[in-house]
Amino acid sequence: MSIGESGPSVTGTSSSSRRLGAAFLGLLHSHVELFGIELQEQKARTVSLLLFAGLALVFALLLLVGLSTLVLIVFWDTYRLTAIIGLCVFYSLAAIFCGMRLRAAIFDESSPFHGTLEELANDRERLLP
Repeated sequence: MSIGESGPSVTGTSSSSRRLGAAFLGLLHSHVELFGIELQEQKARTVSLLLFAGLALVFALLLLVGLSTLVLIVFWDTYRLTAIIGLCVFYSLAAIFCGMRLRAAIFDESSPFHGTLEELANDRERLLP
């Protein structure tokens, strides 16, 4: 064999490297597509949560104003100061409770891209010996 001729080992190496590259690109494409789908789902979920949280907050505040007014009207002649202090204590305890729940929800949230991370871990297990 002369120097200018290419043997079967060169074409075999080139072919296997092309197949490896194609397999890698196919794997990368599926992961990027999965990431995009999960990102869209997370965005829709976040917008929905914010919308309903805002509406719930508005209606809860309207209810609290109405109930507070009702309590003050009922107890205005007899226990005016006690009713005001009771409402303030109740609102303080409710605010502390909600703040603690919000803090727990912020720090205990699971990964939003669980499917993508799981697929990457599976690929790593399959590719490593």
